[in-house]
Amino acid sequence: WAAVRVKAAALNHRDCWIRKGQYPAIEGGSVLGADCCGVVTAVGEGSAVGEAERVGERVVICPSVGWEDEEEAPPAGRFGILGMLPLPGCLAEEVCVPLHLCFAAPAHLSDAEAAALPLAGLTAYRAVFTKGRVRAGMRVLITGIGGGVALFALQFCVAAGALVYVTSSSASKLRRAVALGALGGVNYKDAAWHRQVVELAEGRFDVVVDGAGGDGLARLVRVLKGGGVIVSYGATAGAPKRLNMAPLFLKNAEIRGSTMGSAAEFKRMLAMVARHRIRPVLHSIQPLSRTVELMDEMDAGGQFGKLVLVPSVLHRPAHTPARL
Repeated sequence: WAAVRVKAAALNHRDCWIRKGQYPAIEGGSVLGADCCGVVTAVGEGSAVGEAERVGERVVICPSVGWEDEEEAPPAGRFGILGMLPLPGCLAEEVCVPLHLCFAAPAHLSDAEAAALPLAGLTAYRAVFTKGRVRAGMRVLITGIGGGVALFALQFCVAAGALVYVTSSSASKLRRAVALGALGGVNYKDAAWHRQVVELAEGRFDVVVDGAGGDGLARLVRVLKGGGVIVSYGATAGAPKRLNMAPLFLKNAEIRGSTMGSAAEFKRMLAMVARHRIRPVLHSIQPLSRTVELMDEMDAGGQFGKLVLVPSVLHRPAHTPARL
């Protein structure tokens, strides 16, 4: 195990859902938070040769526990995510985690940028590459741009040489996505958005990366080319009330679920971020004492990028970790 002094942490929608009781198997008294960047201050007794030398290293923590390298899915009964008992959480001044989950933070990133990476970056990496098999020249649609996973998916796809388009209900977010490398975007509030995006892209899509689900899923099937894939990493819009199955099988299309990712994928994600010098998009950096306010801001959905929190040791007055 390693003790890590947290220098910056970041919020995810999961933290908000746990706070509101909208997450399975909630354990009261849990310290929330799956994302942080910090410095190793101690390692457990009996550590292997060389591990004590990691004291002082700046690290990010893989939030995926019990999932080492299996590609298909996490091992049944062993997978967990930081931020829910019996596992520790990162919205704190210090966290104690298994040492093998601590990875060197990309050197080109600030503490706040590195803290924004773990959960959203890992989720996006698995969705884009392990499940979507995205490669150069493929036409990719990313829905709901502005959230952490969608933005990382955009940055990863652009770095891989894909032709990326996005959707949002905000014209400002669409413009900012284009500045990050998207070739264009459409407003999903428009009833004809699915036709507009196909026209804009001059063709249908190889891959759609979606975290919303809901009734929009039927239109996502319609924008796919033959043999195309929808990668679903979430369902913020709920389950679809109806889905016409005919376009799905007539196109030989697939819907692939994707959750988080393994430690092996986390390592590959960090390598890609370092190789391409990708910088996470940050919406704001606030003291940890404003955790609840930032959760309310996240619920409102206006952010573009990650909400980062700095522990109270750097922002007086001090306070206790964010708990349920």
